[in-house]
Amino acid sequence: MNETYVLDSFAILALLGKEPGSAEVAHLLQKAQSGTARLLMTWVNLGEVAYIVERRWGEQRLHQVLATLEATALEVVPVERELALAAAHIKAAHPLAYADSFAAALAEKARAALVTGDPEFRGLEESIHIHWLPRREVGGSRNSHE
Repeated sequence: MNETYVLDSFAILALLGKEPGSAEVAHLLQKAQSGTARLLMTWVNLGEVAYIVERRWGEQRLHQVLATLEATALEVVPVERELALAAAHIKAAHPLAYADSFAAALAEKARAALVTGDPEFRGLEESIHIHWLPRREVGGSRNSHE
């Protein structure tokens, strides 16, 4: 296994909403299931997915989503001191959402590609590898931080 990816909330929400990039995220989940890739996400980013899913589709759908994700090979990484301080350092230097700084910090720590379509990460392209997902262009950004 030589490929490691970090998913941010954008990637999971694209998958759940069957939006542009959902097939790529599904493919990465399949690769993780087969052992040819490793997929990581922080609890902070999963918490972000949780509140957005509950807000959009209700608590019952949230429980379904969590059960589905727990059945995959997605590794949810706890946020401890080292990661929290790395995220704080990134947030201090870049104009991005606080939760996004955790995904960036984990990608940096794991030397992984960050999977996202969120343009807030553009300023980090020189410091971490970003696997860009396509964005839906019509009618505004559904995947913005709510």
